[in-house]
Amino acid sequence: MLLKKFGKEDLPVIVLLHGGGLSYWALNNIVENLIADYCIVTPIIDGHGEDGTNLFISIEDSANKLIRYIDNEYNGQVFAIGGLSIGAQIVVETLSMRENIAKYAFVESALVYPIKGVSALTVPIYKLCYGLVKKRWFSKMQAKTLFVADNMFEKYFADSCKMSKQSLINITLSNGNYKLKDSIQNTNAKVLIIVGEKELRLMKKSAKQLNEYIPNSELYIVKSMGHGEISLVDYQQYLKVVKKFIENHEAIIHNVI
Repeated sequence: MLLKKFGKEDLPVIVLLHGGGLSYWALNNIVENLIADYCIVTPIIDGHGEDGTNLFISIEDSANKLIRYIDNEYNGQVFAIGGLSIGAQIVVETLSMRENIAKYAFVESALVYPIKGVSALTVPIYKLCYGLVKKRWFSKMQAKTLFVADNMFEKYFADSCKMSKQSLINITLSNGNYKLKDSIQNTNAKVLIIVGEKELRLMKKSAKQLNEYIPNSELYIVKSMGHGEISLVDYQQYLKVVKKFIENHEAIIHNVI
């Protein structure tokens, strides 16, 4: 797991994790709008982009690496952690493993219900189709589903070509088999759960379960949007929702004090 850091190090730290198939550059617009007030750390998840040679093992392994980084660099706690898709699953797992890891968390489109049959289908399908990843026409199709901006396509294509077949298989298996841990109920973080209205039923079901399991959590359903669309396309709305969530809780804390 490689780490990119932006902004002044004496500011409150927010860790943001990208979605599967993307990298830290997918967060550029959000980072640029936050660095005046926060120090932003954007991990590159194992197997992706610049960290393509480092095999992705599992969501749990990635969460362990994130915790070790926060322990070593920030004495075990940051202001906030957030993520999209598999990045959000890593955030959820991190919160499950360490209850005081962050004051706030932003979980966008995290699947927490295992998908039936994913293990049996993934390996043979990816063995047959892995070569398509390195084809420009196929990458263009994939880029559209991931809301990659046209001016970022070359970066996306280059990063896609760096991912190994085994990392791709492990990412798919870990994503599809991930199950929410009961220990998530112990987190002390205030958690904002985001899901698109147009997402798959299982994804919306996952968001509702997270909201039910996590105390001090809030569910925000984004109207007329799909998987990752709010943070990757309408990032201004994403920032508005996140900032309002933080401001509301900070106001409550101030009033109590």
